[in-house]
Amino acid sequence: MDDCLFCRIVAGEIPATTVHETPAILAFRDIDPKAPVHVLVIPKDHHADVASLALADAGLAGELLAAAAAVAEAEGLRGDGFRLLFNTGGHGGQEVAHVHAHVLGGAPLGPMLCR
Repeated sequence: MDDCLFCRIVAGEIPATTVHETPAILAFRDIDPKAPVHVLVIPKDHHADVASLALADAGLAGELLAAAAAVAEAEGLRGDGFRLLFNTGGHGGQEVAHVHAHVLGGAPLGPMLCR
């Protein structure tokens, strides 16, 4: 997808600070972090959202979760906890139409939703 920001990061057209990579997954620091640790974990193949990924390739969805766990471990988040967040669609707050997990932690994160 030529106009997808995350596909362009995977292709090396846009720089990112990589923290974890496998043949199928890329994890990199968010450029606008919402917590002391904020890493995005994406499949290198384009899938619009987590539901689309789960329906199309359950194995890759599992790899994405395993990579998120590896990131949390490497970032020292497992002991105190972390948040793993998928935003899906407009009402879910998804800003880039390429499935991505947010690994957030490093401090208390507060309530899940603010009203």
